[in-house]
Amino acid sequence: MAFTSDTVRLFLAVLDHGSFSAAARTLGRVPSAVSMGIAGLEAELDLLLFDRTGREPVPTPAARALEPEARALASGLRRLDAHALSLHAGLERRLCLAVASELLATGWDRPLAAIAADYPALEVAVASGPQDTMLGLLYTDAADLALVFERPALDDREAFEEAGEAVLVAVAAPDHPLVAASRPPRLGDLADHRQVAVAGRDPAWTDPRLVLSRAVWRVDSHLAALRLVEAGLGWAFVPEAMAAAGVATGALARIPIAGATNAVRLWVDIVWRNDRPLGLAARRFVEAVAAGRGRERR
Repeated sequence: MAFTSDTVRLFLAVLDHGSFSAAARTLGRVPSAVSMGIAGLEAELDLLLFDRTGREPVPTPAARALEPEARALASGLRRLDAHALSLHAGLERRLCLAVASELLATGWDRPLAAIAADYPALEVAVASGPQDTMLGLLYTDAADLALVFERPALDDREAFEEAGEAVLVAVAAPDHPLVAASRPPRLGDLADHRQVAVAGRDPAWTDPRLVLSRAVWRVDSHLAALRLVEAGLGWAFVPEAMAAAGVATGALARIPIAGATNAVRLWVDIVWRNDRPLGLAARRFVEAVAAGRGRERR
């Protein structure tokens, strides 16, 4: 049998990372083992999966044809493993939550009251920061759950429960050109002015719904973003609740946008890995989030 759980992992790792060495780092193996594993798979299938004439292996049409089923198989195996392991899952020693900093002002802490009452010995750890950094904590086993905005694309490694919605508004200092102009700017005009964005250090990561400008300064919290915006160094999307105090005192102003709303409304999800069983406290947290959403819909 050519395709096994191991060869599927090898095959997808090379597809996803573009080289045997990068795939090896991800899998914790040496590059030669990955190269030999792919060569063995090709021999058993009697198919060339990667063209090696260039510097890096390039997937052949045969590899691309096999890719959808390989991904479906990998996803199914992760779910099967998680289901089997969950039958033996008990209370975790520590529940680790990763919260996107924009969402710290929401009611993310409410489910913890019931969990603390039921499991008083449970240790809870909370991390906050840019959304991409918080999602990354799931894949380094540093967090059990991540509270984040809905992602532009689904990731088949993740399971999630809808947790509500949040509103972010575009703000700037009162004397900023976007606010002080004689006529309201259009949405496209925001791209011509520096934006202060809460995002990780990797410039490749951008959420097209929240990063609009061609010139971006990146910070890791909305407190830092608000400070820079109040100093007139750029505009930003910030949670409506966080912007309210600054708008009330005159330190901030909502940017009037011609022909469009000033606000961005995004769904919020509680996310976890589908290849690792949730402990009792994490499951209780997700159930509390789902129950809260049910009450909101009634």
